[in-house]
Amino acid sequence: VAWAWLAGTAFSNDASATGVGTIDSAGQVNTTAGFSITGYTATGTAGTIAHGLSAAPEFIIVKHRGQGATGWPVYYGDNTDYKLLNSTSATIDAAQAWNDTSPTSTVFSVGANGGDTNNTSGGATIAYCFHSVEGFSKAASYIGNGNADGSFVFTGFRPAFILLASLTGTNNWSMYDNKRDIDNVVRDYLIPNNSAASAATDTVDFLSNGFKVRNSGAYINTSGTTYIYLAFADQPFKFSN
Repeated sequence: VAWAWLAGTAFSNDASATGVGTIDSAGQVNTTAGFSITGYTATGTAGTIAHGLSAAPEFIIVKHRGQGATGWPVYYGDNTDYKLLNSTSATIDAAQAWNDTSPTSTVFSVGANGGDTNNTSGGATIAYCFHSVEGFSKAASYIGNGNADGSFVFTGFRPAFILLASLTGTNNWSMYDNKRDIDNVVRDYLIPNNSAASAATDTVDFLSNGFKVRNSGAYINTSGTTYIYLAFADQPFKFSN
């Protein structure tokens, strides 16, 4: 299975020439879809990086390409913390990750040496940046209720894909889609932080305006726990029926 997002339009930013950001960047962007692929060379010092979007990213996945044994830090809306896509660890409090600075409509920030080396000096680094687009995508959070009749999460569309994780405890990430599992209850999910085969457990319903949690497992629905998610629409038209 593969999930693909089309950026398509090239962009580049010479920070010293444009005055936008402090670290040069280049990549591809789709401003309509709220998605960009941004490459930059880590400097080791705190700085800002142009992402090419027209609104502030709400979800950023970063990987240092030039250094081994590094993780995939994720920005999810808290500029003091990051979550690792390749780990079961809870959210990590680290000022150096995003320099305690929220992204803007033009740039995102990294601290000195960065959280989990998203800014270690001298290495090529890649960032996948997303912001919510009404009727198409949603990056947000929900609170678990610990019940098999779980939380309903409003997205404004019927999901085709969901990536989610808890912010506390040592729980797996999980991914769901409507291509491997075409009807409710959606049971097949993959875990991006390990090499396990697809799991098969009643987990969520994909509904016309969001999703409904159907499992009390800690990875998706512990009572009082905050879960972050990134979801994309089955029919990405703002006013579709």
